[in-house]
Amino acid sequence: MSLLPVFLKLEGRPGLLVGAGNVALEKIGSLLHTGLRLRVIAPEAKAEIRRLAQKGRLEWVERKFDPADLDGNFVVIAATDVPEVNATVYREAVRRGILTNSVDDPPHCDFYFGSVVRRGDLQIAISTAGESPAVAQRLGREIDEQLSTDIGPWLMEVGQLRREILATQPPGKERKALLHKLAERQFFESSSNPSRPFVSPTHNQSQQDVKVFLVGAGPGDPDLLTVKALRLIESADVILHDDLVPQAILELARASAEAVNVGKRCGTKSITQEEIHALMIAHAEAGRRVVRLKGGDPLIFGRAAEEMAALTEAEVAFEVVPGITAAFAAAAAIPCSLTDRNAASNVIFSTGHHAQSHNHAPVPELEDATRIVYMPGRDLSLLALEWLQQGLPADFPCAIVSHAAQPGQQVQRSTLGELGKARPTHSPSLLIAGWAVRETADERIGAIKGSVVTM
Repeated sequence: MSLLPVFLKLEGRPGLLVGAGNVALEKIGSLLHTGLRLRVIAPEAKAEIRRLAQKGRLEWVERKFDPADLDGNFVVIAATDVPEVNATVYREAVRRGILTNSVDDPPHCDFYFGSVVRRGDLQIAISTAGESPAVAQRLGREIDEQLSTDIGPWLMEVGQLRREILATQPPGKERKALLHKLAERQFFESSSNPSRPFVSPTHNQSQQDVKVFLVGAGPGDPDLLTVKALRLIESADVILHDDLVPQAILELARASAEAVNVGKRCGTKSITQEEIHALMIAHAEAGRRVVRLKGGDPLIFGRAAEEMAALTEAEVAFEVVPGITAAFAAAAAIPCSLTDRNAASNVIFSTGHHAQSHNHAPVPELEDATRIVYMPGRDLSLLALEWLQQGLPADFPCAIVSHAAQPGQQVQRSTLGELGKARPTHSPSLLIAGWAVRETADERIGAIKGSVVTM
């Protein structure tokens, strides 16, 4: 089959998608990216599609397809799980002269969705004429690995320079030759480029603007990443990650990205903090986009202060991207509020190493805080004894949360007097103690995600 590869301008044009299930959802991202005015017809819709409709990104009509729905559309996609409905959509669209794609049904397609590799305005689309979308996707990944991440910005500069040359230079062979030479990046960036006065300084400054991003990976659930964290992970050249960042998050990176485990777990150090500093600086100075990926929030027990100081001293620009710290995910797992106007007006964050303090504040003040202990260790006897000696009561409520917000999440509830008998938990774990735990958790045990053990 001979196909004509084309790139359609769909901005502002009307399009129809019949179906609102998993198959339709896969196409919506590509369609909305073009600026198409999308209308979805389906009696039921996935939650993600309903949310897009609520945000005004598309229109969802909650009913079955009617052939009259096709009228006035520029393109149509049939994406229901009923072959007969898809065939009807295609047949009626052909009668109206409307380009139509019936998903996973090549005979009923006027066009195919290719596998697309994007770098800004640069798009490389691959089609197998419907024979094997999996082959197209694999080739797309291979091409993606070969393309540098800054081709998009560079292409914008080439386009700007091209327009300026067309506006200021007379037509002829010399202008045509110059435009072709500009497509050679080495020539474009060289000092011998005769069109140098037209070149925007943006590209030359880009190397100086390379940043290291200190990014919070959250508690481990990819759905709890911030939008900015996800975008940075997907575009990173190098990811220097903690040991506790799960594979599900690392798999969001490009196939060509270099992922290096620089974690220190259970007291075992495979790499020193100074070596981590050196890696960040070396990669940044080599012009790579570096994401220093930390579990939870980078500013909570993530040694971010040391890394920011090292980057500042090396004159490497950096940015901190907050994440959901484990304490919040653990509190949601119990579930309890860390503050409660009847039980806790303070929150104390500490690590297992520093939780045993010599605070001799009066008992009412001690009990007015919800205590969060990161990395409390497997044996909580010493910590419990220290708190009891401070004056906290034996019935002070406690909860140990392991793997918060992840598939293996566990919540173990206890009291301070029984805390030393708690069974060991798997890392990462976190201890929450305070009257707010008891006040809000007791009536909600049935709603807890994961398994719960009450001691």
